[in-house]
Amino acid sequence: MSPHTSKKALDGGWGWVIIVACFMAQFLAYGSPQSVGVLYPEWLHAFQEGKGMTAWVGSLVSGVGLIASPVCSACVDNFGARPVTIFSGVMVAGGLMLSAFAPNVQFLIFSYGIVVGLGCGLVYAATLTITCQYFDKRRGLALGIVTTGTSVGGFLYATTQNELIVLFGLEGCLLIIGALALNLMACAGFMRPLNMPGYYLKQKAALERTKEQLFKKPPADDLKTTPGTGEKNLAVKDHLITIDAKDITTPDNKGEFMAGLAIVKIIKKKRQAYSKYMHSTADFLHDRNFMALCIAIFLFSLGAFPPVLFMEDVAQSEGLIDEVRIIPLVSIVAITTGVGKLTLGMLADIRWINSVFLYAFTLLGTGTALLLIPISKSYVGLQVLSAVVGFFSGNWSLTSYITTKIVGLDKLTQAHGILMFFGGFGIMLGPPVVGWFFDWTQSYDLAFYFSGGSVLLGGVTLFLCALPCWDKKKADIDRPDIQYASNCDKVASVA
Repeated sequence: MSPHTSKKALDGGWGWVIIVACFMAQFLAYGSPQSVGVLYPEWLHAFQEGKGMTAWVGSLVSGVGLIASPVCSACVDNFGARPVTIFSGVMVAGGLMLSAFAPNVQFLIFSYGIVVGLGCGLVYAATLTITCQYFDKRRGLALGIVTTGTSVGGFLYATTQNELIVLFGLEGCLLIIGALALNLMACAGFMRPLNMPGYYLKQKAALERTKEQLFKKPPADDLKTTPGTGEKNLAVKDHLITIDAKDITTPDNKGEFMAGLAIVKIIKKKRQAYSKYMHSTADFLHDRNFMALCIAIFLFSLGAFPPVLFMEDVAQSEGLIDEVRIIPLVSIVAITTGVGKLTLGMLADIRWINSVFLYAFTLLGTGTALLLIPISKSYVGLQVLSAVVGFFSGNWSLTSYITTKIVGLDKLTQAHGILMFFGGFGIMLGPPVVGWFFDWTQSYDLAFYFSGGSVLLGGVTLFLCALPCWDKKKADIDRPDIQYASNCDKVASVA
């Protein structure tokens, strides 16, 4: 698409189709992982393993995709959102169907935790990236709608999986859910790219070089090198993400010596590209605001994710219910998370609201609710606290928005991948730690005090690091890599 067409596509037009496609993609991919709390008691009963060991399944399916976010983001940069979503559909569907035949928890950790988790990570990176490309002024609302797909999926899948288990058993439930996940490939068909991905740019450059060599006879002194000639020939490839061996072709008459020189040049270019990538990553981690956000999202993921997995088991352990209700606590968390994503996304678009402080406030609210869960001794109380935790957990719709404000849209994919790595690491550790606390004390009280304290610490850390007093000396210095549309954008990026 031409630059003119790309500009018109922002904040409307085909962008609304992108929103629907991305919403459905997250709905289909995250429906089962977000309602894994319904499957957790079934796995405990089927495999007779400890709560800590079985919890690895639920923690990995949500954590491994986020930990692999830098890789997933690189895949989206190189191949585009459409091919990545198609491939993720195969992974998610295959992992769910494979889990139906799991003989033990260890196999389930691989099939459900790792395979499905990586597929979900690819879907998440692809949908958020293409949504940010299509929306600018309404980006907060667009991201809120798209990420609500995970919550709506968790709400509907919780009840659906519960009924499917009754009708067809655990194995039949996973087979049916896996078949539904194949529709991810249909969603990918609507993800029309605004910009050509890096892989296609490399192929285009290689094709143009091949045509030049086929239809244009090289001069006799082509073997001689002069200053500036090499740089001119490689100017196109300087903009590529990596250098492929296909980009440089050496005619047969130049012999093995020139072919060796070409390979050495390729290796040198690759090393320079990787070195540049590592330097830019180090720059992100030296940014105080970005590093505070990484720590906050790690502590939030460590403490706030376990309730999604353990809430039903908490109610059963306390004797408040005998079995999973028709509308489980997991469904309450999921639907209120969807409401939170939409509400917080719209609040982030209000120019006088600082999105970083808004995110810190959600962490403080979540931590307080988690500390109250051990005190609550009624099922109604657990329902209310589940709703509060779910609403504030909707702050996932703010992560891409805040990251864009801090590092800019051009560096969003790489920075968001680093941020999701921290979040995934916290999600992966949280449920096993809570499960081990229960196996050790035979109570969830100490575990939820630990979870609530972790989330509160993350909120306080982010709030203190975002205070304007740290930037008094640099208040009037603009970031050279970000173009501010207004003073509000400047304040948001500094905070």
